[in-house]
Amino acid sequence: MLTVIIDAREGAQGLPALLAQLTAGAVDGLVRQVQIVAAEGAPQIGALCEETGAEAHPTLEAGAVAARADQLLILPADFRLRDGWIGSLEGHLGRGGEPAVVSGLADVGLFGRRPFGVLVERRRLEGRRGADLQRLRRELGLRVRRIG
Repeated sequence: MLTVIIDAREGAQGLPALLAQLTAGAVDGLVRQVQIVAAEGAPQIGALCEETGAEAHPTLEAGAVAARADQLLILPADFRLRDGWIGSLEGHLGRGGEPAVVSGLADVGLFGRRPFGVLVERRRLEGRRGADLQRLRRELGLRVRRIG
């Protein structure tokens, strides 16, 4: 089971669509908890949390501390999951759940960067200050191993 932490500090426009996609994972039993990282006092975040049962936190570290699952899936708010994402993640977790990059769908053109998330154990975030997805990926040495 996973705690999904969504980083919406740089914008929350795509957040409702991502939350809708995560519903299937919750129904399937893969997604245990959803947390949204956003600037404090963001009114749309409070409303979304109230509607969906998600929790709001000011930093990724605070979200990791409040996580109820040992595995964290950290995604940007504009992330779109690929078809078959539940089976892919369940399979990866069943094989040991090593930290990994999770690639998403994108409409970025030929040379654009594909959005990514990070699957990581909660303990690997302990003590990290100011973490973001790029920094986590670099510090954890996550490269080509992609899920999704």
